[in-house]
Amino acid sequence: MASALAGDDLARSMSSRTMSRRMSLGSGSRRGWASASIREAWNSQTDVFQRSGREEDEEELKWAAIERLPTYDRLRKGMLKHVLDEGKVGYEEVDIANLDMLDKKNLMESVLRVVEEDNERLLIRLRERNDRVGIDVPKIEVRFEHLSIEGDAYLGTRALPTLLNVTLNTIEGVLGLIKLFPSKKRVVNILRDVSGIVKPSRMTLLLGPPGSGKTTLLQALAGKEDNDLRVSGKITYCGHEFHEFIPQRTSAYISQHDLHHGEMTVRETLDFSGRCLGVGTRYELLAELSRREKQAGIKPDPEIDAFMKATAMAGQKTSLVTDYVLKILGLDICSDIMVGDEMRRGISGGQKKRVTTGEMLVGPAKALFMDEISTGLDSSTTFQIVRFMKQMVHIMDVTMIISLLQPAPETYDLFDDIILLSEGKIVYQGPRENVLEFFKSVGFKCPERKGAADFLQEVTSRKDQQQYWCRKNEPYRYISVPEFVEHFNAFHIGQKLDDELRVPYDKSKTHPAALVKEKYGISNWELFKACFAREWLLMRRNSFVYIFKTTQITIMSVIAFTVFFRTKMKAGNITNGEKFYGALFFSLINVMFNGMAELALTIFRLPVFFKQRDFLFYPAWAFALPIWVLRIPLSLLESGIWIILTYYTIGFAPAASRFFRQFLAFFGIHQMALSLFRFIAAVGRTQVVANTLGTFTLLVVFVLGGFVVAKDDIKPWLIWGYYASPMSYGQNAIVLTEFLDKRWSAPYPFPSNKSTTIGKILLKSRGMYTEEYWYWICVAALIGFSLLFNLCFIAALTYLNPLGDSKSVILDEDDESKIKKQLSDGRTIAGTDMVVKNTPDNSIDSAADQASTKRGMVLPFQPLSLAFDHVNYYVDMPAEMKSQGIEETRLQLLRHVSGAFRPGVLTALVGVSGAGKTTLMDVLAGRKTGGYIEGTISISGYPKNQETFARVSGYCEQNDIHSPHVTVYESLVYSAWLRLAKEVNAETRKMFVEEVMELVELNPLKNSLVGLPGVDGLSTEQRKRLTIAVELVANPSIIFMDEPTSGLDARAAAIVMRTVRNTVDTGRTVVCTIHQPSIDIFEAFDELFLMKRGGQVIYAGSLGRHSHKLIEYFEAVPGVPKIKEGYNPATWMLEISSTAVEAQLDIDFAEIYAKSELYRKNEELIKDLSTPVPGTKDLHFPTTYSQDFFTQCKACFWKQYHSYWRNPQYNAVRFFMTFVVGIIFGLIFWGKGDKIHKQQDLLNLLGAMYSAVLFLGATNTTAVQSVVAVERTVFYRERAAGMYSPLPYAFAQVAIEAIYVSIQTFVYSLLLFLMIGFHKDVGKFFLFYYFISMCFMYFTLYGMMLVALTPNHQFAAIVMSFFLSFWNLFSGFLIPRTEIPIWWRWYYWASPVSWTIYGLVTSQLGDKLDMVKITGELPMTVKGFLEKHLGFKHDFLPAVIAAHIGWVLLFLFVFAYGIKFLNFQRR
Repeated sequence: MASALAGDDLARSMSSRTMSRRMSLGSGSRRGWASASIREAWNSQTDVFQRSGREEDEEELKWAAIERLPTYDRLRKGMLKHVLDEGKVGYEEVDIANLDMLDKKNLMESVLRVVEEDNERLLIRLRERNDRVGIDVPKIEVRFEHLSIEGDAYLGTRALPTLLNVTLNTIEGVLGLIKLFPSKKRVVNILRDVSGIVKPSRMTLLLGPPGSGKTTLLQALAGKEDNDLRVSGKITYCGHEFHEFIPQRTSAYISQHDLHHGEMTVRETLDFSGRCLGVGTRYELLAELSRREKQAGIKPDPEIDAFMKATAMAGQKTSLVTDYVLKILGLDICSDIMVGDEMRRGISGGQKKRVTTGEMLVGPAKALFMDEISTGLDSSTTFQIVRFMKQMVHIMDVTMIISLLQPAPETYDLFDDIILLSEGKIVYQGPRENVLEFFKSVGFKCPERKGAADFLQEVTSRKDQQQYWCRKNEPYRYISVPEFVEHFNAFHIGQKLDDELRVPYDKSKTHPAALVKEKYGISNWELFKACFAREWLLMRRNSFVYIFKTTQITIMSVIAFTVFFRTKMKAGNITNGEKFYGALFFSLINVMFNGMAELALTIFRLPVFFKQRDFLFYPAWAFALPIWVLRIPLSLLESGIWIILTYYTIGFAPAASRFFRQFLAFFGIHQMALSLFRFIAAVGRTQVVANTLGTFTLLVVFVLGGFVVAKDDIKPWLIWGYYASPMSYGQNAIVLTEFLDKRWSAPYPFPSNKSTTIGKILLKSRGMYTEEYWYWICVAALIGFSLLFNLCFIAALTYLNPLGDSKSVILDEDDESKIKKQLSDGRTIAGTDMVVKNTPDNSIDSAADQASTKRGMVLPFQPLSLAFDHVNYYVDMPAEMKSQGIEETRLQLLRHVSGAFRPGVLTALVGVSGAGKTTLMDVLAGRKTGGYIEGTISISGYPKNQETFARVSGYCEQNDIHSPHVTVYESLVYSAWLRLAKEVNAETRKMFVEEVMELVELNPLKNSLVGLPGVDGLSTEQRKRLTIAVELVANPSIIFMDEPTSGLDARAAAIVMRTVRNTVDTGRTVVCTIHQPSIDIFEAFDELFLMKRGGQVIYAGSLGRHSHKLIEYFEAVPGVPKIKEGYNPATWMLEISSTAVEAQLDIDFAEIYAKSELYRKNEELIKDLSTPVPGTKDLHFPTTYSQDFFTQCKACFWKQYHSYWRNPQYNAVRFFMTFVVGIIFGLIFWGKGDKIHKQQDLLNLLGAMYSAVLFLGATNTTAVQSVVAVERTVFYRERAAGMYSPLPYAFAQVAIEAIYVSIQTFVYSLLLFLMIGFHKDVGKFFLFYYFISMCFMYFTLYGMMLVALTPNHQFAAIVMSFFLSFWNLFSGFLIPRTEIPIWWRWYYWASPVSWTIYGLVTSQLGDKLDMVKITGELPMTVKGFLEKHLGFKHDFLPAVIAAHIGWVLLFLFVFAYGIKFLNFQRR
């Protein structure tokens, strides 16, 4: 402690402080001291000449005027430089709270012109101002003592989520809750007994192999608790525990997952974040500062004063902090571009990563925990960002831990402290300078030309340890992690740490502003305003959805009034009353279901909401209220459109008062529906669950709503459902308005009850209320429901957490014995080491030796070269750029790119982000779907033909796209099956797959599920290796790899590169694009193809040993600085070829290359390779695909079969739903099948058939869409690789669905048939089952077909709901066929649902001759009633049976051909 205090005293003497700071950090600044001093001299000259005494006085006077203001006003006024009319520069007083864009820009320019140089200066000026009046900056010291964290996981095959396992796990879970059954889960230790201190103004780097617990440690320190994990031990900030303050606001955790609203621009995202997080104590500190300066008579620097005041204003819509953060993260170039998501083009992955970082930096947190912030960034950008962080930490005394995956040496050198985690234990924690000394004391030395960070991550791993052993006189033995920990505790750094931890932190030293005690950054009203503004913005950006919904309701209302046209609707008699009922019920359904879109929209918004809620941006009500308020005008609009278009055209009651009552009722229904769907979305939290819940709720609400089954026919023990269903109130409100009008007041003609009117008879027949005052009760009930659901929505958002992902550690049962043995040896299980197979080969060389000896049975392949000459690639000019006044119609992404890739040569394709690396790969591999390509591409001298080329090439995409529900081994077998030649038999194929798994080191993961990226399943690095393996089992001659090492730590990257190297040594042609290579990765390549921004080549040729050829080439360019000893050539080459250096030296590297000797040699080589070698033939295959049609079908079906068996979220939920819905329907319609005495009984049965079919059918349609959509992205990759033709894929997908549907419908039909109590007859049951299963089949196929025909499944869902409402209207339930106007009758036959209802009703009741009582007519037989009133004829059944097969085949072929001919992937 003493040394630290002494340091503080020293720091108080300011002059020495700035000097030392300048020297220590200035050495890092890129441009020399000369330019800086010239600039200073220049600036000072202008001051000397321009300033006259009078101006100085004016400025003094203005300043004095500001000083005299009261504090509140004084903190809102500042001085800014302005150019006055006479061209002079003077200071002008401005209102800081309302700066316009220009003022902000000027202010930012004046304090931060060139970020690289001015950031440090700005921070020092801010700090000096505080120090001058002796104000301390709040500091936080974080300590953790004896911290252990553990979770539970299933082991072995039980961890695979098959339908069986999930069912068993659920049952066990339920029994476990009531303590009847012990859990089969095992405890997994994530962190074990770790202790340490994180000090302010020291920048800490957290390193460790994947699965060592880095993320868990950072989340624990930031107070972000996971409820599934058990935490023991103590974490304190300045000696205070978490319950004494609010850790989520004191610190900020920056997650590795980027969750943002794609519709907002980068600046809007950061502004919103800054507005919600507030300014912390900046304002109070500034007030105190200003008070002390006034006392001491100090006049601050006006620019710094204005900057500090502007950043201390809370609740600003746009803040200066945002501008500052955008600038230091290098996001200012894309600040006005949308962030983008799967469906919207937006910023690049690396920029998204920086937005995630920026989102937390704009807040006032003083302790920052950053998790892998460099994924997808090139090394120079990472270096810049870390350098700015370092300046912030050192000057502003921030506490910071950053975990990085592959820090380049120069980035690594910026850190002060290192924490090294392995297997959940801390192996080293202390100054960076001593870490190598510590490992040397244990016996491991970091070799030359090896990054220290890479060494640290590999030295604790069993696999890579041996190569670093440096005690030549002792034999090497494996040092396990617990042993390292013991060594560290005995090491002097470890002991010092121990001593510091023994002395508790002195709480009295805590700065009063260090720990945040308020829960939110700004007042409730400000929070509401911020969320409201964002909600309005999102609605504007999503306007398409709302416009579409409005259009949809308009179209539906036009259809409604043409079906129920007023000339056919004669009011005042009983028979037409039924049609009015149909019209009203249809209106109700439409207005209600129009709210369904709210469900998908809400689900889409939830991930971001949960993130921001957990970081205390805002409480749940602040998110929910604006949504509620902003949907009110929408409800008014949509109900208004409906009622204006349909009310008078259908011919409802003409009085104006009735019109407005109807409008009010519809408004209430729409509001209720919207809030109900929002609530369901918040409870369901994922698309599948919410859809299921939604359908389920709707079903109950709908069937018990009083129209499908009349109120009097609902079983007495189910009647509560009627009163609880919001739909019954809506139904009552709209029918009361109509039937109590005086048009319906004619007395009832039959003598039995003269006193009542026709209207009341109609109301009574359905069990509706008959008094006027019930209308108001019903409207009040609807508004009450909407309030209730909104409150429930807020409650659900407040208390529920996002559904967790099950990350399971998978071990085979036979591994357990090994583990037990290891446990007895004192070895421990941890995330990764369990999974890494312990083979004896310890270094890359020995691995290669081994590989070469056993490479006997590699399948034969033909080595091919690839040459391309003057390739240009253009896309249509984006609309944003056109709007900025750019004239050209096309944007060029590649300019005259020429080069050659040869067998056995590993080529690196390098360039800064945006240089066109991936574009070039896509063009060469033939993966582009749009744009214009010029130039020649030849394969071994013959022009490239995409069909044959796809068979001999592999393409590993940057995003690893695989079917989520199959295992690693299955993925590979599947790929090999479809891509290896027919001649290869199953046995050889299997051996080949196993060999590839060995090569890519996937054996330990053989039975792991692949999963969805970022959700569950394999880690990034395992997924990368799988991507490579999937291409390798195809035995290709040319392989393209897009960033095979991005997102991996050094160790994983080394494994992947070892794989790539092994592949090249077999004589294949391999090209990799690569982002931020470390020295050893970079030097594993043979040749380099370097591109600069704008798609031009600036170097193409071999690297040479230690990259000497590359270095010689660039050092020969005049003005280029020499490379430093031991510096990474890749980083150096990207730095010297950057656009900034080009501008500085006034050269163009592309021109230099085009004039060089190297270029001439390459042109000759390309010419050589572009002419065929005599005696060779062009590539030719007898068939397009390697397997015949039948094998393709078999393979696709095999994969789908495994996928479905392991997708419980879809299938288990589906069976569960079917069962429950069957039971509910059975109960509601219990025994109605035989009791047919009056007309209403028949209508009830008709309602039963209608709802039984429509509801579950629609569920099938929605559920299948997300499944097919996920598989479709995989399909695009597999089709591009030439694995199969689209038809077998389509048939396989349909076949597996058919199997599941037939089981599902069997259960359903059985339940319904027995419980409703139809006439027990085998033939009748068979027909019942046939109709229901065919019906579900066409519903499912319809869903699949829509996915095939639309670009994304949000769009598919919209189209689906549109057509379903058609089918619904013309199903023959709402309005019988006999009553449909002649101009719409054709559509009755074009609606598949109407056929099904026809079939079901006719097959069960069409031959009954019992007599039925009819309202207002004489009794007649059931058969006669069906024929006369509904048009159902028993003789027509065979046609109905045939029609079902027709529908199924129609949808099947549209799906198959849609998948075949439409490609929505834009590349």
